[in-house]
Amino acid sequence: MSDRPAGGRPAGRVLIIVQNLSVPFDRRVWLEACALRDAGLQVSVVCPKDPGDSSFEELEGIRIRRYPPPPAAHGTLSYAWEFAYCWVRTFSLVLRAAAAEGFDVIQACNPPDTFWALAMPFKLFGKRFVFDQHDLCPEVYESRFPNGSRLVYRGLRLLERATYAVADRVIATNDSYRATAMRRGGVSAQRVTVVRTGPDPERLRRGDPVPSLRHGKRYLCAYLGVMGPQDGVDLALRAAAAVVRSGREDVHFVFVGAGDSYDELVALAADLDLADYVTFTGRVPDQTVFEVLSTADVGLCPDPLNPLNDVSTMNKTMEYMAFAVPVVAFDLKETKVSAAEAAVYVRPNDTNAYAEALLALLDDPDKRASMGAFGRERVESVLAWAHQAPKYVAVYENLNLDGWPGSSGPCAWAKSE
Repeated sequence: MSDRPAGGRPAGRVLIIVQNLSVPFDRRVWLEACALRDAGLQVSVVCPKDPGDSSFEELEGIRIRRYPPPPAAHGTLSYAWEFAYCWVRTFSLVLRAAAAEGFDVIQACNPPDTFWALAMPFKLFGKRFVFDQHDLCPEVYESRFPNGSRLVYRGLRLLERATYAVADRVIATNDSYRATAMRRGGVSAQRVTVVRTGPDPERLRRGDPVPSLRHGKRYLCAYLGVMGPQDGVDLALRAAAAVVRSGREDVHFVFVGAGDSYDELVALAADLDLADYVTFTGRVPDQTVFEVLSTADVGLCPDPLNPLNDVSTMNKTMEYMAFAVPVVAFDLKETKVSAAEAAVYVRPNDTNAYAEALLALLDDPDKRASMGAFGRERVESVLAWAHQAPKYVAVYENLNLDGWPGSSGPCAWAKSE
């Protein structure tokens, strides 16, 4: 299938580039792309390729170009190589998109904070640059490498500042990230907008449980998400071991997802003698995720306190809430903002306290039910993507581009006849 459009000049044109995940697996980017498409714009995406993905496809009207990812990084030099490799592969596909259908706006989703350099040449030709800040890269480095090079950290701060400076608009995932953009990047309040990664409550809702997922146990505790050094899955496993050591043999733990630390975590579970109490699924289809969260009694948010996690919004928290699953989490600033009364909070990084809170919640069905109902209602009324999408689309409206659908200006974005 050719990636060149069959018609003339397309409607309003936005190119989204993301390095962290493939699309549509990256749910935030996919929701953003669909929101722009529904607003009447043409959307293209450049992203890495997952196993089984095609290099190009047009999915629900959105053109997606993908490149093979580099090997997983495990150190400062390999991270530098990963960034360089992905930047070059991304740039080659951006050029292909420019030739095939063109674009008026580039939206870059970090990490890394290097795509400002890719956007600069296009800005010389009147293109706009929108920075969708998914992570604070300096804090990611600090959290993954606590004893890492201060020179590297300062370099990441400079790249972040350059991204803020080049961006016409900045999108932040929460108020902490917005405050960082204003404080560290000197971004004016008018140029930065909070757009949370809200779940779709129509798609994410509790269904019938699948009892076999409990593996003969009475309760199921679920973790859903990335498994990297900063995600605290090792703490969840140590809490699970504390539960078992307390004499409880009626709880099963399922860990859904993958990441740099996956093999180490499987080995840790074996070292902790958790073979009869823990299941690792790896990355699985959405239907399996829905079945797990429809069966789970508690959702695990073991993200430890570190420079990144305290100010970051965890997608898994809101996905648990969408399925009316109560949460046990460490006491982190933005986790409390998201979950409020849908979670029980314990002293950061204390696995024994985490295990005690987990068992107390499992033994209190009324509290679990009320917390789950609160979380579901909070998603529906406050956090859902339906409440976030208008803020996201407004970022593009506020770029004051001629020909925005419905505007009276020159029809630079209009569909060709």
